[in-house]
Amino acid sequence: MMSDLSSNPLAFRVTHRLVLSIALPMTLGYLTTPLLGLTDTAVVGQLGDPAALAGLAIGAILFDLLYGSLSFLRTATTGLVAQAFGRQDRREEQAVFLRSLIGAFGLGAIMLLFAPLIWRYAPALMSDDPAVIAATQTYFAVRVLTSPATFANFTVLGYVLGRGQGVLGLKLQILLNGANIILTLILGLWLGLGITGVALGTAGAELIAMIAGLTIILPRMRGGNRPSRTELFDRRKLSALFRLNGDILIRSLVLNGAFALMTRIGSSEGAVTLAANAVLMNLFMIASFFLDGLAGAAEQLSGRAVGANDRPSFARALRLTGGWSLGMGAALVALFLLIGPLVIAVLSTSVAVRETAALYLPLAALTGITGALAFHMDGIFIGATWSREMRNMMLASLAGYCASLALLVPAFGNTGLWISLNLFLLMRGGFLALLLPRKTASTFGL
Repeated sequence: MMSDLSSNPLAFRVTHRLVLSIALPMTLGYLTTPLLGLTDTAVVGQLGDPAALAGLAIGAILFDLLYGSLSFLRTATTGLVAQAFGRQDRREEQAVFLRSLIGAFGLGAIMLLFAPLIWRYAPALMSDDPAVIAATQTYFAVRVLTSPATFANFTVLGYVLGRGQGVLGLKLQILLNGANIILTLILGLWLGLGITGVALGTAGAELIAMIAGLTIILPRMRGGNRPSRTELFDRRKLSALFRLNGDILIRSLVLNGAFALMTRIGSSEGAVTLAANAVLMNLFMIASFFLDGLAGAAEQLSGRAVGANDRPSFARALRLTGGWSLGMGAALVALFLLIGPLVIAVLSTSVAVRETAALYLPLAALTGITGALAFHMDGIFIGATWSREMRNMMLASLAGYCASLALLVPAFGNTGLWISLNLFLLMRGGFLALLLPRKTASTFGL
C-alpha cells in the first residue's frame, strides 16, 4: 500500500543530501584501497626479487577471488539491517548483525580448515616457477590466519552501511587501510621482513579494524533491544539469511567468472593485447569505486523504504540514486577519455602496449556509463533483498555475454571482446530494470 509522510509514521524523506551523506563517505573509503596495492608493491619491490613481487601479485589475486566471492556477508547484512532500520525494529537490527557475525566466524573457521589445501594447490595453478610459488605460499600462510577477522569486518561494514552511517563506515575503512599501510611499511620495509611483513601488516590491520568495529557496535546492543537466544536462532530468519547469502554468492561467482573469461579470451590475442587489456581494466576498477559508493546509498535507502513499507520514498530513492549513478557514469566516461592516455603511460612503459591500449581506450571508457545501471540496480535489489531475481538475471546476462563473445570475438577480435563486456554490463542492469515494476508492485502492493 502506498504511503506518505502523514499516513505512514515510518515514512522518511529522501533528499540529495541524504543520498550523498551515504555515498560520498563510502566512495572515499573505497578510494583508499588502491593505496594498499601500491604500498605492498613498493615494499616488496625494494627486495629486488622478481619472484617475491610475482608471488605477492598472485597472492593478492588469490585473496581477491576468495574474499570477493564471499563478500555476500557485507551485502546481505546491509539489506536486512536497512529493512529492520526502516521498520524501526532495533531488536531485529541487532539480531541480523549477531547472526551475520556468527556466520562470519563460522566461515572463517571453514577457510582455515581448507587453507592447507588452498596453500598446497592454488599457487601452482597460477605459476610454474618454484620461487614464485614459494613466495605466494608464504604470503598466503600468514594472511589466511585472520580470515575470521576479515569476514567479521564485512559484517561490521554491512551493519554500519545498513543503518546509513556512512561517516562511521569511512572511519573504519580509513583505520583498516591506514593501519595496513603503516604496519606494512614497518614490518616489511623497516624491519626487513619483506613479503612476510607485508602479509603480517594486512593481517594485523584486519584484527585492528575488527576490534575497533566491535568495540563501537557491541556496547550499543545492551539493554532492552538485545535479542534473545530464541530470536537470534529463529529458524525462519536463519533460513532467509542463508538463502540470501547463497543467491548473492552465486551472483558473485558468476561475475568473477565473466571477468576471468574475458582475461582468458584476451590471452589468445597475444601478450601485448593481454597486457593492454589489463591496463585498461584499471579504468573499470576506478569507475567501480565511485559507482559502488552510490550503490551503497541505493542499498540502504531502498532497504529502509521496504522495511518502512514506504513506496514514495522507494520511488524517490530509485530516481535520485539512479540519476546520480548515471550522471557519475557519464562524467567517468569523459574523465577516462581525457586522462586515459596519461593512465596508460603511467601503467606501462612498453610502446606496443601503450599503442594497443590507446586503440581500445574508448570502449574501455564506455564501461563507466554501461556499468552505472548495473551497479545501481544491484544496489536496489540488494537493499530490497530481491536476491533470487538478481541471481537469475546475472545468469541470464552471462548467457548473453557468452553468446556475444561467440559472435563478436571471431569477427572483430579484441574489439568484439570489449563490446561484449559493455553488453554484459548493460544486460546486468537492463534485465533487473525490466523486473523492477513487477517486484515493486508485489512488495508494496498495487
